[in-house]
Amino acid sequence: MTEATLTSTSASPTARQVWTRTRGIVLAVVILLAAAVAIAAIRSGAQHGRLDPRSADPYGSRATAELLGDRGVSTRVVTTLDEARSAAGADTTLLVAAPDLLTDHQQVGLRAATKNSGGRTILIAPDSPSLGTLAPGVTADPAISFRSTLSPSCDLPAARRAGSADTGGIRYSTSAPGADVCYPSDGLPTLLRIPAATGNGDTVVLGAPDILYNNRLDKQGNASLALQLLGSRPHLVWYLPSLSDTSATDAGKKTFLDLLPSGWLWGTLQLFIAAGLAALWRARRLGPLVPERLPVAIRASETVEGRARLYRKANARDRAATALRSTTRTRLAPLIGVSPAQAHAPEALLPALSARLAGDGQALHALLFGPPPSDDAALISLADQLDALEREVRRS
Repeated sequence: MTEATLTSTSASPTARQVWTRTRGIVLAVVILLAAAVAIAAIRSGAQHGRLDPRSADPYGSRATAELLGDRGVSTRVVTTLDEARSAAGADTTLLVAAPDLLTDHQQVGLRAATKNSGGRTILIAPDSPSLGTLAPGVTADPAISFRSTLSPSCDLPAARRAGSADTGGIRYSTSAPGADVCYPSDGLPTLLRIPAATGNGDTVVLGAPDILYNNRLDKQGNASLALQLLGSRPHLVWYLPSLSDTSATDAGKKTFLDLLPSGWLWGTLQLFIAAGLAALWRARRLGPLVPERLPVAIRASETVEGRARLYRKANARDRAATALRSTTRTRLAPLIGVSPAQAHAPEALLPALSARLAGDGQALHALLFGPPPSDDAALISLADQLDALEREVRRS
């Protein structure tokens, strides 16, 4: 067989076949990447400078800082825990823009600095990760408010003067004594003022940041509520947690999985499910065997000769004789009216064969079910006798 013949019948897939098989997966990956880039671009543009008093973007808070400045309240931005702790005092309002981004270590340190400082601490939309430490006795309800604009429905002077405001977001419940519960949604407040156990300090929990956004400040009573909550002291410290803060690297006793956001864990689970579905989709279905094109054509006689040489090399006359007898019995059974299931049962095959040939049953038993031949000559003789028996049955 020439080298050209082997090359023309190669079983390796061509580039076209590879592309046909993988183009669906490649297209899906490209679409996912394009969607991720588009979403990231949209969100980065909309959320740039979010809750930053220096930002004039729609979701920034520069307008709030300027209005406070007109009323004699100074605003200072800090990005580290040490700066926030050192700024806490009786004449200072400390606003924490993203309390859930703080680690457990940072939360404990911040709470220790503000607990008895006599100042005001404002937590913007805190949830379960930070409430237990920064606002003891306060819990967040799993269901958020379906309405953005709510009425005060409380005796807090700042809320009564402001009237309706866009506080709808996370809803809270509290067991703290003397707490003001305002702007309820379906019975649960979205704004809490919790007085300190000692001194004149307090903690304000706000369920949504909308009243501080530049594009929402002129709506409802947002500006009035924001200026009263943030302007109760002459100094306002605006704490924007930053990844550059060295105190954020202390993970305490948390493991690597604890530090991963829940979204990543759910995303990984979804990827595994998608991979399993893709495997099921691309897997070969159960069904009849499909003929496959072989790289080279091999004649049946060559296969027989090759197996015979292997039997001879291994001196396996017993296996060769068993194969010859089994094949002969299988071919004889339908010729004499024996079912294929009974072809290898002497009690079923031999009586039918004796009746057909009127021969000696003992000789037939030795021929079809006897011991293996002792040498190569006996094996050749056995093959000749089996062939002669089959020819005789076909002629009879």
